[in-house]
Amino acid sequence: MAKRRIGELLIERGLITDNELDFALDMQKLTHEKLGEVLISNKIVTPENIAQALATQLEVDYVDLNKRNISGEMTRIVRRNTARQNHLVPLQKQGDTLFVAMEDPLNYFAMDEVRKATSLKVVPLIATKAAVEHAINSLYGNETANKAIADYAKEQGDEENPSEASLSNFDFIISSNVITGDAESAPTIRLVNSIIERAVQERASDIHFEPRENDMDVRMRIDGIMRDILTVPKNITASVIARVKTMSGMDVAEKRVPQDGRFAASVLNKSIDMRVSTLPIAWGEKIVCRLLDKSNTNIDKEMLGLRPDDMEKYEKLIHYKNGVMLLVGPTGSGKTTTMYAMLNELNTRDVNLVTLEDPIEYNLDGLNQVQINPKTNMTFANGLRAILRQDPDIVSVGEIRDGETAEICMRAALTGRFVISTIHTNDAVGAVDRLIDIGVEPYLVSATLRGVISQRLIRRICPYCGEEYEPQRDEVERLNLKMQPGLKFRYGRGCQHCYNTGYSGRIAVFEIMLITPEVRELIYRNAGRKAIEAELLKPENNFVSLKDAGARLVLEGITTAYEVMRITNEND
Repeated sequence: MAKRRIGELLIERGLITDNELDFALDMQKLTHEKLGEVLISNKIVTPENIAQALATQLEVDYVDLNKRNISGEMTRIVRRNTARQNHLVPLQKQGDTLFVAMEDPLNYFAMDEVRKATSLKVVPLIATKAAVEHAINSLYGNETANKAIADYAKEQGDEENPSEASLSNFDFIISSNVITGDAESAPTIRLVNSIIERAVQERASDIHFEPRENDMDVRMRIDGIMRDILTVPKNITASVIARVKTMSGMDVAEKRVPQDGRFAASVLNKSIDMRVSTLPIAWGEKIVCRLLDKSNTNIDKEMLGLRPDDMEKYEKLIHYKNGVMLLVGPTGSGKTTTMYAMLNELNTRDVNLVTLEDPIEYNLDGLNQVQINPKTNMTFANGLRAILRQDPDIVSVGEIRDGETAEICMRAALTGRFVISTIHTNDAVGAVDRLIDIGVEPYLVSATLRGVISQRLIRRICPYCGEEYEPQRDEVERLNLKMQPGLKFRYGRGCQHCYNTGYSGRIAVFEIMLITPEVRELIYRNAGRKAIEAELLKPENNFVSLKDAGARLVLEGITTAYEVMRITNEND
């Protein structure tokens, strides 16, 4: 009996129409992709739909890896390299039979590799590509770390404290600058390397090493949310901390005061820059590593995600010949990316553009980038004074931290320079209050401030598990929207593609305040926040607050009402 075509199976299940099948077949002739890939890329069906239809067509079982708890014992049967190279994950061993999940159960070469490596009969089950990748990362993600911990215990004889000999592993920085799970390296080196590699795989922005009374927690910030990754035994904690400090160029012996350091390495073929900070806490030293992927320096305004009306305001702001333009938002809100996008656009041969940074995150050709160094008294204020003697047209100051730096920026703008900087406030209007609060005279703020961009990063709903629902009236009204018949919001129920969070990736939301003559007058008179907000909300100013920008994304099905409330601090 001839196998039924995948398109027929999808039509029979009511997942696609005849017209959609014809469209996909026409597209297939142009792209030469598999029919399933065409249907998925055009959002006609989900990967799960295709996998289930293939299971029927090929007469193999479909497995939802999201609902399977795979034993760590499987890592001893199928090694990580075998699983990754053949894109499969071992599920269960029964007698002399091994069940594996694969995207392509017809990949006989992969099954033969596993059969040779394990001497077991291999039975394939079908799963989606993303589910297999997720399962491999979950199953093998901590394998190297756990093996390194076990090897360390053997070497140290389960000692409570590392000996002097064990710390000798940390007297050098990785000579090749490549982070790998090299089996020949010392256990603690492999452990730290595996944690860094896992962070890059998971797209983490930060790694937290947190000593506790009986062990050490390793957590990572992924899509802005902290997640537990690994627990390190107490007897290896000191060695792990020493290793990270040595890689970062810190004093390993000094444990009583905070230290800062950094190092660069190649991880999974990516150039990663890591900024490292230590802090003495009750049970030792806490370390936070911030990861920066320097492989992609092509940052431009198109990748910021500005809406058409925001783009119009953005273009007006960055093309002023003088004045001050501020970026505001909390740490991790994407201010640095926005600033570098601006610098890339302003970096032309007819201007002298100088930056003052702490630290320099990206090295851009054509820019004169200055590194802050408090040890040599190169502070923001002193550096800015020196820069103003260098005939600059545009000055970028990494952050306004005090009144002295703020006033120098403002006075530089009065002399015809365009100054871009960041300041920590919750919203755009708050930047005015903050400048006045740190000692800048209202007349100076009024004369020089051109505009403020406030931004946040908000999580996107997972495209694979997003579902519509009817929101409650309270939920709608908190977004400043009106309850209407048939109104639908979306949320992610959680699936194997999004690690059961319901979210995948992030998008920036912006609040852009242009300083109109009316707003300038209110700042000059120090009229206060409420007066400025009332003026901005007049229809002719076309001002969109962070909450309103987020509400637009909710109506478009890009994010959830909960996320908007979270980033605007209105969850309570």
